[in-house]
Amino acid sequence: MKLGLRHDILSCELCADRFAQTQTAHHPRPVVWFDAAPRILIAGQAPGLRVHEAGKPFWDRSGDRLRDWLGLDHDAFYDVAKIAIVPMAFCFPGYNAAGSDLPPPKTCADTWHKKVVAHLGEVPLTLVIGGHAQRWHLQSRGSVTDTVASWRDYAPRVFPLPHPSWRNTGWLKKNQWFETDLLPALRAQVKDVLND
Repeated sequence: MKLGLRHDILSCELCADRFAQTQTAHHPRPVVWFDAAPRILIAGQAPGLRVHEAGKPFWDRSGDRLRDWLGLDHDAFYDVAKIAIVPMAFCFPGYNAAGSDLPPPKTCADTWHKKVVAHLGEVPLTLVIGGHAQRWHLQSRGSVTDTVASWRDYAPRVFPLPHPSWRNTGWLKKNQWFETDLLPALRAQVKDVLND
């Protein structure tokens, strides 16, 4: 891993004042999980509270669901030489007064995202999870449902995905094509690029 870039991100305090104002009143704790030349880039939103506490990406029920979608066990998923996990914000953004997740601060993507993507180089497979990541990576202006429904326009090198949060269980039940059509193609592509 490029120590300068990793060190700079891990030391980032740009949002310290912003996070202090949230319901969680937490301190920045960037979660960094990438190395040069990965086989798969998981471009997500931002760490949740459990990930913030653990310091490991997708270390929660969303991660369990995402690993199931990809057909990967923990060891394969956390192989940093093969899989990079680069959210739009490296820190947990906090909760608002109603207890809902705050969006990823734009300043994080503005400061770090292009540098990290350039460091990764050409990646054979990119998974773009959620609206914030889809707007940045795909210049998507439609809904997450519309973007994910048009997955064949991006495959096989890119797959737009909904967030694997358990809050999206209703969405998954309503959009059964995701499990019957998209997931088998995604799993096949994951297997191909990891075994190439």
